[in-house]
Amino acid sequence: MDHVALRSSGLRLDNEVRLGWWLVVEGQEGPDRLVAGPFPDRSGAGWAAAVRGDDDEPVRPVYGVRRADGGLHRRPSPEDLAWLAHLGDQLDRLPEDRAGEPAEDDPLTTLLVEVTAALAESGLPLWDATGAGSALGGACLAVETALDGVVVSWRQHDRMSVDQVHGAETDAVVQRVMNSALGDVLLVRGFDVETLGGVAGGCVVRPGA
Repeated sequence: MDHVALRSSGLRLDNEVRLGWWLVVEGQEGPDRLVAGPFPDRSGAGWAAAVRGDDDEPVRPVYGVRRADGGLHRRPSPEDLAWLAHLGDQLDRLPEDRAGEPAEDDPLTTLLVEVTAALAESGLPLWDATGAGSALGGACLAVETALDGVVVSWRQHDRMSVDQVHGAETDAVVQRVMNSALGDVLLVRGFDVETLGGVAGGCVVRPGA
């Protein structure tokens, strides 16, 4: 197979430019400009960007196919596709029977997806209440139209919440800590968070200002 070298380390394989990660200078008044690549993964492109260190011309890794004119056809990266699959799995954990829930194009539905994504990006899974892992616990989300927001709380592992192997007092303290942690994470992510009182605790999450 003949390899024809392109600028920025691109390779054309049998007249097809290979997918990969590229370092791109995003144009302020024109098209983006490729400065290096392709790299096999995002970490390699990120390392190259750090080594390059051009503060006056910042670059960022972008996944795609280099065009014949030197531009880039952007494509979803394997990491992007894996993330979307993971997010879809988390959304599937929401209760299926949600009578009275807003329509898909309702802002509260959008908020529900955004909150789910923010928690997933923080490594906090949703509670799979009806799945095989229901005993494991996780974040509980529910749209409350009367509150104009999404109620978020934590469900501990069955050992804590059901069996209470460490006692009721420990269960209550851990519950408060985890509910507070959820609120703090979402506050940092830019949401408006209103703490709820009571034993269950939790918070109402609304879009940030």
